[in-house]
Amino acid sequence: MKNRYTYLLLTLLPLALLVCTACKNGGGEGVDINFEQTKQQIEASPNDTKKQKELLQKLDQNIEKNPNDDKSLYLRAKVLMNLKRDNEALIDIDKALIIAPDNLGYLMLKVDLCLRNGNMTECYKVLQHAEELYPENQEVLLKMGELTFDSRDFDRSLEYLSKVTAKDADNRTALFMKGYIYKEKGDTASAVQFFRRVCDKYPTYALAFEELGVLYATRNEPMALEYLNTARQLEPSNTNVLYNLAMFYQNNEDMENAETLYRQILDINPNSADAYHNLGYIELFHYRDYDRAIEFFNKALECDATHSASYFNRGCAYKLSGNQKAADADFQTALGLDPSFRQNIEDLKRI
Repeated sequence: MKNRYTYLLLTLLPLALLVCTACKNGGGEGVDINFEQTKQQIEASPNDTKKQKELLQKLDQNIEKNPNDDKSLYLRAKVLMNLKRDNEALIDIDKALIIAPDNLGYLMLKVDLCLRNGNMTECYKVLQHAEELYPENQEVLLKMGELTFDSRDFDRSLEYLSKVTAKDADNRTALFMKGYIYKEKGDTASAVQFFRRVCDKYPTYALAFEELGVLYATRNEPMALEYLNTARQLEPSNTNVLYNLAMFYQNNEDMENAETLYRQILDINPNSADAYHNLGYIELFHYRDYDRAIEFFNKALECDATHSASYFNRGCAYKLSGNQKAADADFQTALGLDPSFRQNIEDLKRI
């Protein structure tokens, strides 16, 4: 078996000299802070910049007196991460890991930092080390499940998640991720089964209701409305839920409800190109009001100049209103942004 310290010695050795120097100053004696209380304060207000800076000042003072206090280094790393000062946070957590190389909390914080900064190689190294030390730990298994999911290694992800649910059958994250994996694998029946379990066990978890609603909507089943409306009640300002609900109404020819929801989205997010585009689409193909459709597509493109569907459908509106030159220009732009429009454009040329 690999030496449990091999990874840490190789990755953290450059910092060892700093810590050894700190050891000469008395190590971790004389800590002035309450670890659990300070940790709770840090986690209670991660977006409160003023509060985080106050905590940082307190920790700076403590570390100046106790440079080898791994707990303070860990706490300061958490504060620095909240303040988006990730490079400094990594330095602190690496110092803490030299002092306490087996501390799970320290290892997992480094995983989160590496993950946020896109350093997947280092992230996997640290997490694999944590798994060697704590092979049955739920937090480690869940994080491995998430990372393997992100890399689309679904079978391996399911293995980790199954280990979690073997000990905690109702673990919300594991059940939801299983549902999402089966959705991605095209196994709709299994996806529905897991999302339903989450909805039953956690009736305030809007995301599960949304995913279940979307699955039913893809099959055009009326149950979609029940789940999407529940998600809407739980999170009234969630524009993703509103959009999926509007799309279900639109696909079922209920344009009045669809338009109402798209306008609600624009009240929340005035820069939603998708909402403007879909309003234009309704004007174009349902009401046959080409000028109004063009107005909506123009607004969509003001929000997002790369919205290829708006170029294509504005081109359709121009063509149907007799402006072939403008239509051709929009079709070319749409094709440049998204080559999948080629066949549709070729078909239109034959009309």
